[in-house]
Amino acid sequence: MSKEIDIRLLPRQAASLKTIREFLLREKGVKASEMRSLKIIRKSIDARQRTVYVNLRIGYSSDANTEQDNLIPLYYNNVSDKPSVIVVGAGPGGLFAALRLIELGLKPIVIERGKDVHSRRKDLAEITRQQMVDKESNYCFGEGGAGAYSDGKLYTRSKKRGSVERILNIFFQHGANADILYEAHPHIGSDKLPRVIENMRNTIIKCGGEVHFSTKMTDVIIKDNAVCGVETVTADGAEKTFMASAVILATGHSARDVYRMLYSNKVEMEAKGIAVGVRLEHPAELIDRIQYHNKEGRGKYLPSAEYSFVTQIDGRGVYSFCMCPGGCVIPAATDERQIVVNGMSPSGRNMRWSNSGMVVEIHPDDITNYVEKGTDSVLSMMRFQEMVEEQCWQQGNMKQTAPAQRMHDFVNGKLSYDLPASSYAPGLISSPLHFWMPDFISSRLRKGFSRFGQMSRGFLTNEAVVIGIETRTSSPIRILRNADDFSHVRIQGLFPCGEGAGYAGGIVSAAIDGEKCAEAAATSLK
Repeated sequence: MSKEIDIRLLPRQAASLKTIREFLLREKGVKASEMRSLKIIRKSIDARQRTVYVNLRIGYSSDANTEQDNLIPLYYNNVSDKPSVIVVGAGPGGLFAALRLIELGLKPIVIERGKDVHSRRKDLAEITRQQMVDKESNYCFGEGGAGAYSDGKLYTRSKKRGSVERILNIFFQHGANADILYEAHPHIGSDKLPRVIENMRNTIIKCGGEVHFSTKMTDVIIKDNAVCGVETVTADGAEKTFMASAVILATGHSARDVYRMLYSNKVEMEAKGIAVGVRLEHPAELIDRIQYHNKEGRGKYLPSAEYSFVTQIDGRGVYSFCMCPGGCVIPAATDERQIVVNGMSPSGRNMRWSNSGMVVEIHPDDITNYVEKGTDSVLSMMRFQEMVEEQCWQQGNMKQTAPAQRMHDFVNGKLSYDLPASSYAPGLISSPLHFWMPDFISSRLRKGFSRFGQMSRGFLTNEAVVIGIETRTSSPIRILRNADDFSHVRIQGLFPCGEGAGYAGGIVSAAIDGEKCAEAAATSLK
């Protein structure tokens, strides 16, 4: 018979199942015969007080169970001769949609504009070496989407949308570490996630699905308000049409050509709020000392420290976003005349720096005076993104060298005459971000940083660097769909999906949305 127990341990006591077992034997009176099987069900760190504790929920049993017990069973049968559903995009929304289609007995045809997850590596390296951005293969486009090389965080607050446990189980059964099943903030790591994504693709192909790389959708075929298929072009210029009466559109938050194509086809969409700001990078040791209240830092048994800040400044939210402990800042532009920054961490979270997006909430009404007159309101937020990204590129000497400023100098409106060492590989250039960024963003960030410095002593420091600019926090457009069946409000068989459609905010929520869209597509075909 399985039992569970909640315990609270010092980090060294929680370091292994062996020390946890010893604690249960000694302090809780659990017999050895009752713990033939022992596993962690939930784990979180409580660093609110001077003494840091690890909260654990432990499952134990007299049966010799294995790590695989109690996992959600997956049934992927051969679907090569089954009806097809086109899935545009191989990010988390698209991949999980494809896997769910196979479970439902349908054949997914996955179309991905970028390269496979391993071939992308060469193009990412060229951004640093040659300051060149491949428009079809970069940190946003390619197998795995924006999440493949930007950390692999699996924490989400969107638990009412579907089963988070199911998504984590699918990741685990495709090669992710078991700790994602119990960590409070699960994380795969940008070094390990590509292998997991490749295993998912292999499952799709093994079961009779199709995956087409370097194949960009150029149009959606619509007749009598119903989707019939998509038109595509390959990297070598070959045109091909894929036909199906259900299309899942999971193109990600950066596919601006897709938005413009849908707009020209009069597909109903609307502008939505986003958040824009900077990447803030500290030495990881400094964040460890602050968060763990210890001048020695995190010590031997604790992971690199995380933080989370949120406040209201002049009627808009200012908050940390996508915090990457022990990670690095990366160039996430999708075109040459842009600078966009993001963050990532390896699985060990053991790099010298920690970084986070620091962003300001923006509503469509906020940017009226910042875009050209005559810009349709539907495209206004996207156009604003483009304008500030190009402005940042100009400040960076029209390369991928990112404009940056020491944190304290930014808050006080001073130019930084030198910059600290940084993880941002293409390099930094000193620039007065407080001067050229839109004032309704920079002024709120400066006030927000001052407030965060009051909340956390030592956080506001010139040892930290502010790097411009973070714009791709979410989709600037929502493709309108019905709440009950996930289909587009007018076009039958079209299922806008995930972050790019404006209905998700991260890997797990996009994956859940992908599964829901797959289920809706299956229902529509019946």
